[in-house]
Amino acid sequence: MDTRPFRSVLYIPGSKERALEKATTLAADAIIFDLEDAVAIDEKARARVLLAETLQSTDYGKRAKLVRINALSTEWGAADLDVIASIKPEAILLPKVDAPEHVEALAKLLDARPETAETRIWAMIESPKAVLNAQTIACAPRMAGFIMGTNDLAKDMGCRSRPDRQQLLTALQLPLIAAKAAGIVAVDGVYNAFRDERGLRTECEQGRDMGFDGKTLIHPLQLRVANEIFSPSEAEVTLAMRQIEAFDAATARGEGVAVLDGMIVENLHIVTAKQTLAKAQAFAELTE
Repeated sequence: MDTRPFRSVLYIPGSKERALEKATTLAADAIIFDLEDAVAIDEKARARVLLAETLQSTDYGKRAKLVRINALSTEWGAADLDVIASIKPEAILLPKVDAPEHVEALAKLLDARPETAETRIWAMIESPKAVLNAQTIACAPRMAGFIMGTNDLAKDMGCRSRPDRQQLLTALQLPLIAAKAAGIVAVDGVYNAFRDERGLRTECEQGRDMGFDGKTLIHPLQLRVANEIFSPSEAEVTLAMRQIEAFDAATARGEGVAVLDGMIVENLHIVTAKQTLAKAQAFAELTE
């Protein structure tokens, strides 16, 4: 599993020069350079060339860089891949993934190119079929992460919008469980009302509590909230350090468990504590 932070994963249109330039200054952990939904049909040819040139000449620092191409079944997908593959992309985000065969087809195309030997694949999980096939998709070749496409998923399911997302919880949890089992990243879907900070905060907290690694975002205004909520709090970091200290002391006494603040601390708690500290360290390094 990629150990880099994915608290905030920001969509950037591949056709917008100004947005591509501004992205170098934004506090996003990862960027999805989008050639699919964010690009008009008559702009697709220009966008793929612009994006390839930009990624070759622009330093985006430690941010993870994903390029969302159009589905290979469309008239634009093959051309997107041909142009983007030439620049040795870090990762290709494949939309409309309904089954592992879609990932396998892309993996074979990447296998045929020496320049994409290290390129990983991420999958958009945005249909009922994708949800039901999430376990096999997660284990497909080159897979590195899931991005939840909640807007398309809700459309295909015909469900109504609710602030608590009760109508989507099963559809969110099944791919999340599959990603965790496969050891790949899982990022929650977008929150459309980008000026509604309260609503975004609620949805980020829900996604964090479910176990998602972060949130996909559609506007820079959403970055601060996502980064805050998907980061360990100061209290969580302090507790993790105290748990490790208490457990180490108990181990030195020949005891298998420790007691801290009236609560049992076992090895499983130490695993979580160390993960919390590792996350905090990774987030700090990203901002250096």
